[in-house]
Amino acid sequence: MHIDPASCLPSDLDRAVLVGRVWRGAPIDGPSVVVVRGGEAFDITSCAPTTSDLFDRDDAAAFARRAPGESLGPVQALLAGAAGEPGASPRLLAPCDVQAIKACGVTFAVSLLERVIEEQAGGDPARAAEIRASLHELIGSDLAQIKPGSMAALRLKDELKRRGAWSQYMEVGIGEDAEVFTKSQAMSAVGFGADVGLYPTSAWNNPEPEIVLAVNATGQVVGATLGNDVNLRDIEGRSALLLGKAKDNNGSCAIGPFVRLFDGDFTLDAVRAASVSLRIVGEDGFVLEGVSHMREISRDPLDLVAQTCGAHHQYPDGFMLFLGTMFSPIKDRDAKGGGFTHHLGDMVTIATPALGALVNTVRLSTEIAPWRFGVRALYRNLSTRGISM
Repeated sequence: MHIDPASCLPSDLDRAVLVGRVWRGAPIDGPSVVVVRGGEAFDITSCAPTTSDLFDRDDAAAFARRAPGESLGPVQALLAGAAGEPGASPRLLAPCDVQAIKACGVTFAVSLLERVIEEQAGGDPARAAEIRASLHELIGSDLAQIKPGSMAALRLKDELKRRGAWSQYMEVGIGEDAEVFTKSQAMSAVGFGADVGLYPTSAWNNPEPEIVLAVNATGQVVGATLGNDVNLRDIEGRSALLLGKAKDNNGSCAIGPFVRLFDGDFTLDAVRAASVSLRIVGEDGFVLEGVSHMREISRDPLDLVAQTCGAHHQYPDGFMLFLGTMFSPIKDRDAKGGGFTHHLGDMVTIATPALGALVNTVRLSTEIAPWRFGVRALYRNLSTRGISM
C-alpha cells in the first residue's frame, strides 16, 4: 500500500482532539489507548485503559488534551507503519474496543433503491440493470424528500403496495422504524491499513463508506470517525435473513483512523454537513470514485442514536454506530451490465477533511489474519501490565 500519511489526517490537525488505539510489542504485547496532540501520539492507557472509559468521562475532550502519557512519536509514523509488515509495532488498530458495533441500513434514498434491487434480483448482478430501470420508471429516484414515517411516506407505501412494488427495504427506508443491526462484535473491527475481508463465495460485493458515531454508556454522542461496512450484495440479496452472513466476517468491519472528539471546533453539526468520498483503485487499473453528502440522509443522526439506545435498550460499554451509506457502486467492471464488484487487492480509501482517511486493502476473510484477541484477552493483558479496570 502506498499511503501519504499527511493526507489521512484531519485538515485541521492542530485543532483536532483525536483518540485511537495501537498494538505495542514486547514487553507490552497488547493494545494501548492513544491521543494525538501537536502531531504526536501519546499512550494514555495508564489513566484510560479503554476508549470506552475515556468516552464515558464528562470532560473527555479536555481530558484527552491534558492526560499524561508516553510519547510514541509522530502520528504520521503510525499511519505510515500501518501498511507495513504485519508484525510492525506500534501498529494502528480500530479506535474502539469493548463497545458494541451497530449499524444503520437504508438511510439514504439511493441505497434504498439498491437494496430493493438486490432483493428483486435475488443476488444475481446480471439482473440488476433491468430492475433498476423499471424501478426508476415506477417510483423515480428522488426519495430524499420523503420524511420516514410521515403521511407522505404512508401514502407512497400504500401506492407501492397497490402496484406490487413494496419491499421490506422500503419499510425501513421510509417507514417509522429504522434498520439498526449488529455489524460486528466488540474488539473485532480492523483499523487503518488493515486488510478487509470478503466471504469466499461472494461474487457481488462492495465497500460502504460511512461516518461512524462514538456513543458512550449514557447514550451521549462524543465523537465521530470513518467506517467501511463491507457488504456482500449477492448473499444479502438472496435473503435478508442472511444479513449476518453478509455483514459479519473476518475483516468485514473497518473503523478509523481515529475518533475525533466533539469540542468547540468539531460538533455533530459538522457531521451533518460532511461529504464523504470513496476511491477504489484495483490492481487491474480500475478506478472508481464517488462522494456521499450527509445532508441527504433521511434520518437525523440523533434519531438513529435514539432508535438504538434508550429505555428500550442500554449499552453499558457504549457503542459505535454506522450511520448508513448512499454509495452503492453500479459502474461496470468485468462485463457490460454486470455492475461493480471487488477484486482482491483493491485499495479502498474513505475520506472527509475533518476526520482524515480510512485506507484498507481487500482480501478474503479466510486468508487474512484471524481474529484472536477478544475482550477477555484485553482484560488479561491490562492486568499483567498492572492497569486496573
